[in-house]
Parts: sequence; C-alpha cells; structure tokens
Amino acid sequence: MPELPEVETVVRSIAPLTGQRILSAEFRNLRILRGGDPARLSARLQGRRIVAVQRYGKFILASIEGGGYLTIHLGMTGRLLLGGSPGKHSHAIFTFDRATLLFDDSRQFGSIEFSEDFPHRVARLGPEPLEIPFDQFAAALQRHKTRIKSLLLNQTFVRGVGNIYADEALFRAGIHPQALTQRIRRDRARKLYDAIVAVLTEAIAAGGSSISNYVDAEGRKGFFQISHRVYRRTGEPCATCRTPIRRVIVTQRSSHFCPRCQKR
Repeated sequence: MPELPEVETVVRSIAPLTGQRILSAEFRNLRILRGGDPARLSARLQGRRIVAVQRYGKFILASIEGGGYLTIHLGMTGRLLLGGSPGKHSHAIFTFDRATLLFDDSRQFGSIEFSEDFPHRVARLGPEPLEIPFDQFAAALQRHKTRIKSLLLNQTFVRGVGNIYADEALFRAGIHPQALTQRIRRDRARKLYDAIVAVLTEAIAAGGSSISNYVDAEGRKGFFQISHRVYRRTGEPCATCRTPIRRVIVTQRSSHFCPRCQKR
C-alpha cells in the first residue's frame, strides 16, 4: 500500500491540476466510488475547478470550487495517472482543461468519495509525523500500552506511516518492533522521532519506494527501495552488524528487524 512518501509524491505530481476546470468526470466502477451516485457526482463536479490538492496521511484531498472535497485513497494498487489511454483497470476518468487524470486500480481496494464537508475519515486521523513536535509525540507514546510497531501503524497516533517506514524507522532507532511503548524511555523516543522524520524525508526526496506497481502520476518509479535496510530483507545480513535480518508478525503484519541492533 502506498504510504506517506508515495502519496506525497503523487500529490506533487498532480499539482498542475490546481486551478484547472473539470470538464467531465466518468466513474466506471461502483466498488471504488464510496456513497455516491456516479451520474449525480459527475454532474456535480462538471465545470468546477480544483482549488487545492493536499495529502493527509495516506489520503489525497482535492478541494473543489464552490465547496466540497474529493477524497482519494489509493488502497493496495491504486494509481493516479496523468494522460494516457484508459485501460480495463481505469475506474475513473477526469477530463480537465489541459489534462486527463485516470484512477487505475487492478485490485479495486482504493476509493473515491465526495463530501460537502471535510471528510470524517480524514478528520479522525492523528497528527502529521513531519509536523508533530517531539514533546507531543513523546507524551502520546506514553499514553499507549501496546507494541511499538502496532502503534506506528495506528493512523490515529500519527498519520501516513505504514509497514515499510515503520520497519525502517525502528531499525534506525534501534528499537525492536515488539518493544512495549510504556518501556520506551524519553531518550529512545527521541531517537525514534528523529528516525521517523529522517526516513520519511529521505523517501519523499527519492520519490517513494516502488515495491510492486507504484508510480507517480507521470509514470515514474520511486527509488528509495534501494535504501531499505530491513524491509523485506529477511535472511540478508544487517547493514550494520551482518546479523541476518529476521521477520516476525505484529498486528497481523510482517515486521523486519535486526535481532542484534534492535532492542526491546
């Protein structure tokens, strides 16, 4: 699933749509359209401009002229593509003044939703990990009693961090994914905070991680995957100590870590 760096990269690549008018919007699949009638939504969007495109965690939010929000979640395999010809997985087609935007999703786990008010499922997300002050982060950490990997994946704690960047940040901070949050002292919390900021910032600069079919709206792959130190490197030697990387399941998700460098 695209995480914060990938979604941020997509948002930046569709920035040219800001200010453009929607000439038409075609929805071909009801499964990806949440709580809306395709014909009615098409009519509502036609002729209205995109005021702004922003990222909130893993969500893409387009503010619409005259009020309203178009919320897009890419799910597992969703892609927004500028230009090109629609294919069998093109479930929504937006035609603008000077561009065409396709929503492709082979597994159909992504979604598009229109709301007049700021969407509830976005409003309930936690703070932005690149903006939250350390003291707020540390205090929130101590309020929870769970495994640290589980907490990092909880989108009400901080928004946008997923499996890839949780694993990579925990490795840089030297914290085991199964470590209990209430046992993480302030100095270790600081290392984790700094690691999260660093890994997300670096990944954004690299255009995200292209693990499977992720590309930005121009069709360009990210290349941060070549910098992964633990994610999906089970059995390979740790870049720091050469100990084989291991994998455990935390909150039904694979977690990759170095048993020597990362302590509970």
